[in-house]
Amino acid sequence: MALVILSIIAMVVDARFAVLKPVRKQIGIVTSQLYSFTNIPNKVWNTIQEQFSSHSELLVENERLKAESLLLEQKLQKLAALTEQNVRLRELLNSSTLVDEKVAVSELIGIDPNPNTFRYLIDKGSDDGVFIGQPVLDAKGIMGQVVEVMPHSAWILLITDTTHSIPIVVNRNGLRAIASGTGEDLLEVRFVPENEDIKQGDLLVSSGLGGHFPAGYPVAIISHVSHNNATPFATVYAKPTAALNRSRYVLLIFTSVQQHLTPTKNQTVVNEPATITKQEAAP
Repeated sequence: MALVILSIIAMVVDARFAVLKPVRKQIGIVTSQLYSFTNIPNKVWNTIQEQFSSHSELLVENERLKAESLLLEQKLQKLAALTEQNVRLRELLNSSTLVDEKVAVSELIGIDPNPNTFRYLIDKGSDDGVFIGQPVLDAKGIMGQVVEVMPHSAWILLITDTTHSIPIVVNRNGLRAIASGTGEDLLEVRFVPENEDIKQGDLLVSSGLGGHFPAGYPVAIISHVSHNNATPFATVYAKPTAALNRSRYVLLIFTSVQQHLTPTKNQTVVNEPATITKQEAAP
């Protein structure tokens, strides 16, 4: 009771007079230190909670950034592919301006799994006017010809296939010969006499003989020439100018002679492919 009465008297005096202000100030200094000391457990607990929460948030943020980085890398790869594709399309369109005949752009959509056959599937067919024997080019030169036609797709045979041959002319001097596929990324120029003027680096273009391939299109560049006095013919190999293993878009050529043969919808014109046999190619 004495302490209660003393407390009441202290509060009344403190409220009405300034006598107890120095005492209250000193008491406040002591109690503030006491409050700080008693608040230490609460601060420690909050710090621990914050640390665990920050760690979890950092883990989640890290995973999110990793996912975003992966998505951005994927988009960057796609952008690089689209850029290259745009370049190839521009090259293809630029090459089509040099073509006098009617042309159509087609995309490669499949490859023949047979390792002994060099055939590609394209996304144009008889409904688009494609016909058997039709020449196929890329931005660099002749790739091959159509050998099988479906309504919405067609198979093309590459010039490097062992069953394919094409009449060519040496652009430098007009020498005519036959370039046949070897089953590799090379053509063999057959039946070139030993004394003929042909050398490494010569450009071979289509001669137009046979009526299937228009004249003047690049076919290959001579990469190897060897002479053997024991045989009447030189051994000549050439590398195709077309990017056979890299081209995605190709040009289908409609020559003035062939355009009147263009089939109507749901029809297929069947011509013999421009493949030349050994007997036909013999001198």
